[in-house]
Amino acid sequence: MTRLFCQDNPEILTLDATVVGTRPGAVLLSRHAFYPGGGGQLADRGVIRWAGGEAPVTGFSEEGGALWIGVGGGIEIAGDVQAAVDPEFRQRMRELHTDLHILNALVFRDFDGALVTGVQMNEDGTARIDFDLPDADNDRLRALEPELNDVVAQDLTVQTSYLSMSAAHAEPGLLRSRSVTPPPSPQGLIRIVEIAGLDRQACGGTHLASTGASRPVRILKIENKGRSNRRVRIGLQGP
Repeated sequence: MTRLFCQDNPEILTLDATVVGTRPGAVLLSRHAFYPGGGGQLADRGVIRWAGGEAPVTGFSEEGGALWIGVGGGIEIAGDVQAAVDPEFRQRMRELHTDLHILNALVFRDFDGALVTGVQMNEDGTARIDFDLPDADNDRLRALEPELNDVVAQDLTVQTSYLSMSAAHAEPGLLRSRSVTPPPSPQGLIRIVEIAGLDRQACGGTHLASTGASRPVRILKIENKGRSNRRVRIGLQGP
């Protein structure tokens, strides 16, 4: 798939577009701002609007490098449209994804470069991240909550850049997942997300422009999942 508009412009949620492909219940657009899901982040919600009405987005499917957008009602749409992302849902995902990067950075620092074994963000404002930590003290993990929120309060800048696949593999600590690497662009580039002074890692999702745009976070639960897996559950505080 080509580089997504939302990866470089996560705050732009509505785009005018033209239907370049159509079939019952799905459209292919000239452009859109949707994140189709991946890396533990849920796909965006939203609507497609046109002169005759609007329909909710029901999902996404990649075919031959093109992203088809599902639309409710099994209708066929043609001509000019407006594609709009649900702002509250996008904000929730951006907060959770940024907060997980903060937690990941703290665990990587304090637990000898522990790698991630799984991530999942939820629509209710909670998320979980799994680490390969066979001998970890769960109380030490739980004690990271104050520093996590201190980083949020510092309002550190979050920026993105791109590296070649070879450069990404050559930089220690850039690839944090035990088994998954963000897919490269057609140009062979890996997207890097950097929290100023704290963290730098490969990722394909949507994030905040700065950590202070997140609500405070709680560590809700820590679970032992198997011999070496620690699952840390977090939740956004407030409405």
